[in-house]
Amino acid sequence: MKPARTAELLSSGPVPTTGITIFGCAPDEAVLFEELAPLLGVELTLNPTPVTAENAGLAVGNRCVSVDHKNRISNSALLALSRAGVTYLSTRSIGYNHLDVRYAESVGITVGNVAYSPDSVADYTLMLMLMAVRNAKTVLRRADVHDYRLSDVRGRDLRDLTVGVVGTGRIGAAVLDRLRGFGCPVVAFDKQPKTSADYVRLDELLQRSDIVTLHTPLTPDTHHLLDERRIAQLRPGAFVVNTGRGGLVDTKALVEALERGDLGGAALDVLEGEEGIFYADHSNKPISSGLLLRLQALPNVLISPHTAYYTDRALRDMVENSLVNCLNFESRTQHG
Repeated sequence: MKPARTAELLSSGPVPTTGITIFGCAPDEAVLFEELAPLLGVELTLNPTPVTAENAGLAVGNRCVSVDHKNRISNSALLALSRAGVTYLSTRSIGYNHLDVRYAESVGITVGNVAYSPDSVADYTLMLMLMAVRNAKTVLRRADVHDYRLSDVRGRDLRDLTVGVVGTGRIGAAVLDRLRGFGCPVVAFDKQPKTSADYVRLDELLQRSDIVTLHTPLTPDTHHLLDERRIAQLRPGAFVVNTGRGGLVDTKALVEALERGDLGGAALDVLEGEEGIFYADHSNKPISSGLLLRLQALPNVLISPHTAYYTDRALRDMVENSLVNCLNFESRTQHG
């Protein structure tokens, strides 16, 4: 069976052959690219390394490139892509915070993102919430060393807690849908309300919520959305869950609040300064982030390496939509 967007594109008629250079292509992505490319009439240039000013020449002859979200793309790399003839860049992510979109546009490159199933991140968010309020880190670490005593701290039922959802786009809305099944009170904040949730001001949400979960894009306006002042507004014993972007939280202020015992805990799938740490094996290497080490030392903090999106369905969506975005751009250019 052909993926939905691929089938839709093919139904519109013959697809002309298009060359696309893929940067930062992991092995699991390569399998999907190679499966989908023949269906779409795409000739691929696969490169496992992220795009840089030095390797941008691999795109020569192709106007479209697809890049990964795991590495920062420098302005010098964008300029080199432009000089190589690239006019469209599709990032295999929802967010754009790993590249300067305005600079890309200034050198003649249109930037597009991908949509993927919100279920992967929404499911993971609920899992982190439940693990946080049930002290899962301590329970599992004890069990790993055959200590099967009950925890000193009892867990809490989600139905008894108020959850504040910050950002109600596709992922935030999917989180709201799941929370209804638990019967817990829910409040939401978004500058542009999109659902039937009970929307309140951000300060009120922080003061009312036992759990705050972040699903808003990272922009200059939302950088350190949870700063020292707002973290101080959280209820004593509250939990912070972040599956959005690390920069939404002032990590230093969060660490200090956790170390003081002001908060019940945190569950973080994303972290400021994760670049160069997440997605690599550091088991025998020193960790450069002192804040990460302080967080991981706390028994009530869960850390995972930006993996909430990583499911079969979401990865296929990302690869397929990145290719389709490039083809749609080529089609608009040819007929515009």
